[in-house]
Amino acid sequence: MRRKGRIDEPTEAAIARAAEALRAGALVAFPTETVYGLGADAGSDKAVAALYAAKDRPRFNPLIAHVADLPAARAVADFDTRAEALAHAFWPGPLTLVLPARRDGGVCLLARAGLDTVAVRAPAHPVARALLAEVGGPIAAPSANHSGDVSPTEASHVADAFGDEVEMILDGGPCAVGLESTIIDLSAPKPVLLRPGGLPRVALEEVIGSLHSLADGFITCLSTDRPTAPGQLARHYAPRLPVRLEAQEVEPGEALLAFGKDVPRGAAETLNLSEQGDLVEAATRLFAYLRRLDRTAARGIAVMPIPGDGLGEAINDRLRRAATPHEGTS
Repeated sequence: MRRKGRIDEPTEAAIARAAEALRAGALVAFPTETVYGLGADAGSDKAVAALYAAKDRPRFNPLIAHVADLPAARAVADFDTRAEALAHAFWPGPLTLVLPARRDGGVCLLARAGLDTVAVRAPAHPVARALLAEVGGPIAAPSANHSGDVSPTEASHVADAFGDEVEMILDGGPCAVGLESTIIDLSAPKPVLLRPGGLPRVALEEVIGSLHSLADGFITCLSTDRPTAPGQLARHYAPRLPVRLEAQEVEPGEALLAFGKDVPRGAAETLNLSEQGDLVEAATRLFAYLRRLDRTAARGIAVMPIPGDGLGEAINDRLRRAATPHEGTS
């Protein structure tokens, strides 16, 4: 008898078993190019409810519906010319579009958190694509971690978090991007960048023009009682230890998340996101390094300044959320 929660190599047989488990209402973790996702049948209220429960995720926080390709996405959501242009330019890839949901689109109201819109993405990872093709319908899949915790970029991270709460964990190796997808809201006349992510803003603006950004009103965005897409809660992607940003030096007992070559000394432990100052390399390492530092005996994690251009916008967004104090603390 197979043990639940085991890590499986993504063979053709394993992907077929994972698809069968999803259709039966079970939870399956699988890799994407961004982070590992915890998947459930997007059309099943019961499966989605089990997913929310496993993650301890607020019910008002909507889920991303993952689909195999653009035709599958058109079955889930209504596409306008902007959405078509972005999908053709960047799918499969780390881009999520928030669009008007189709009434018969196969994504249940619970997965959409009661909204008339749906967040949809076609991932690029070959294991995710094979699984979606085998399932033949949308998979609701937030990051495979408990709500608010650091996102998983390796199969072992998922196993550590959920154990046998999931039916299977498909191992696709470390995630190539390492940051969640960029989310663009196209449900209104003016496109809005809801969450910076693995696709830089400048690339999107080259296709559809300038974007409004909720980052310009960061506190307003994060304090919303009803997010329109995943990843808008104030405290998210957060380690157990307190996080201190823009650190120029290390305080006694702190671990250091470094960036670049000029690294202060004296940290209890130091991990460098990129000695060469490469933001792509830093993005792929961010969550894994936060996890490693969070397991040390340090009293906190100091984070060196990171440029805000390109992927730096998304990296700093995640770090600001990680540094938000726990409820009830100052």
